[in-house]
Amino acid sequence: MKRKKFLLASLATLPAIASAPTLLAASRSKTPFVVDAGKPRQGEPVKFMGMHPNELKISSRDTDGELSVFEYVGLAKTGPPLHVHFEQDEIFYIVEGEYRFVVGEKTMQLNAGDTVFLPRNIPHTWLQLTDRGKLIYFLQPAGKMEEFFAYMNKLTTLPSPEEMEKVHRQHNMSVVGPPLTL
Repeated sequence: MKRKKFLLASLATLPAIASAPTLLAASRSKTPFVVDAGKPRQGEPVKFMGMHPNELKISSRDTDGELSVFEYVGLAKTGPPLHVHFEQDEIFYIVEGEYRFVVGEKTMQLNAGDTVFLPRNIPHTWLQLTDRGKLIYFLQPAGKMEEFFAYMNKLTTLPSPEEMEKVHRQHNMSVVGPPLTL
């Protein structure tokens, strides 16, 4: 008798399992929205390295975790350390300025209007070559990048290399080398 109840209960859950994609889509934004220039989609403004605006424009909450979009305004010739994302691809569109990207063994220079695709699991970094620059970049799927930038934004001192690696690991990334220099 217990087996029969178990089988009947299991069969009763099939409609819910079959409609799971529909249920998940219910949390996706169903209305268009505009994010004003210089403002984030939600929450507080984020500054990369304490000075460069790095604003979230489309949140993972808008896309069921499928996509995040950021706008970065570079105010100095700098960039992130060589790192790898384990679960996300990145796409960068250069709006303003010149950048040097290193992706795996390839080094390339990009200018305004150029786009570069960075596949997951390949170490990469970039360096802004001009005094001012602007990037729009996409992470697909979104992963934990919004949380990573929010955490880093709250730090008041530069973390040690060990702390930096720990934070990256908690957000499904790893630092694998230093930033580029001019």
